[in-house]
Amino acid sequence: MRSIWNGAISFGLVSIPIKLVNATENHAVSFRQIHTEDGGRIRYRKVCELEEREVPTAEIGKGYEDADGSIIPITDEDLATLPIPTAKTIEIVAFVPADRIDPLQMGAAYYLAASGTPAAKPYTLLREALKRSQKVAIAKFALRGRERLGMLRVVDDVIAMHGLLWPDEIRAPEGVAPDTDVTVREAELDLADALMDTLGEVDINTLHDDYREAVEELVAAKVDGVTPAERAPAGDGGGKVIDLLAALENSVREARTARGEDQDPEAVAEVTPLARKSSRTTPKQVGGKKSTSTAAKKKAAPAAKKTSTKSTASKTTTAKQTGSAKSGTAKKTASKKTAAKKTTGTGTGRRRASA
Repeated sequence: MRSIWNGAISFGLVSIPIKLVNATENHAVSFRQIHTEDGGRIRYRKVCELEEREVPTAEIGKGYEDADGSIIPITDEDLATLPIPTAKTIEIVAFVPADRIDPLQMGAAYYLAASGTPAAKPYTLLREALKRSQKVAIAKFALRGRERLGMLRVVDDVIAMHGLLWPDEIRAPEGVAPDTDVTVREAELDLADALMDTLGEVDINTLHDDYREAVEELVAAKVDGVTPAERAPAGDGGGKVIDLLAALENSVREARTARGEDQDPEAVAEVTPLARKSSRTTPKQVGGKKSTSTAAKKKAAPAAKKTSTKSTASKTTTAKQTGSAKSGTAKKTASKKTAAKKTTGTGTGRRRASA
């Protein structure tokens, strides 16, 4: 890999010659601006406002615009005379735990390569010291005409450096958080946790840029003069969530389905028991008494043959069942009449005997 900067790491009194190499690369598809009527390229030309002519790169310098709009020329010689100790040195100023670095500060990433054989030993010493301490090094360095802040850490067997923003370059998140009071219930948090657990971890190496692939396929189809393949439209992410709990539950189910996991409906139900209408109707009043359950009705029928009190309960049960099964009602009605005659006959016999 081609180096973009040569210098040294200053580690106390130890100096480690290194080369700075870009650790990342951009794979985005680039477009050119064209004239839509004839396809001609649109180019930007650097024109001097005073002479109204295009100026070559060799004649272009730097200038600072003052508050009143006047331009103050600044030459490379002016900048070279500034006392910047980090002009050719990555100066380590401290070692701190990695969690002390706010990810908002992290920027471009670079690899630091040992420059030459003499640099191998001190380079390895610094690398192993970082590994054992489980800390990162905070350093200052100059690149592209300005002093910057950096963080050194170990990646595999290489020292990597992340450019950091200065603390005063991080904006405070004022006015970003919701300005209304919102209460989050425990059930909602439990479902959010369940969704996080279901999604689980991912091998980041398996992720890829779907949009870039679609653009490349579109360009290839245009080059071949064929109609690009139709793709399913992207979902509308701007819809309003009416029921947060329902949305979370559905998300958990979909995530489990996508991962091929067995559904466990009770797992979600335990977190948010949903109110369902009971399949049993409210007991109706018949003759001042509540109707019995189906099981009680079955037990009451044979008992009606033994006592008149139980026969009355059987009549109540039979009366409820009249509208649903006529044939069954007829049989039960006959049974009631028979039982009534037996009861009447018994009572008459007792009165005559008494007389």
